[in-house]
Amino acid sequence: MLIPIDALEPETLTNIIEHFVLREGSDYGDQECSFAEKVQAVRQQLERGEALLAYSELHESVNIVAAKAWREQG
Repeated sequence: MLIPIDALEPETLTNIIEHFVLREGSDYGDQECSFAEKVQAVRQQLERGEALLAYSELHESVNIVAAKAWREQG
């Protein structure tokens, strides 16, 4: 189930994004990014619809997923 980002309190959304960034350890290429920059990049992806908030009933958790991957999953 998808969760619209505007359905969450700003602080809750920030906490989800921060947890995701800490958990994922993404590769940002040759240029190192600060934690704040990584959080901002994920927030912008969510705002543009490139990433989505997905709730898993099975795992009872919220995750951030690429919109393209979500659509391909069906």
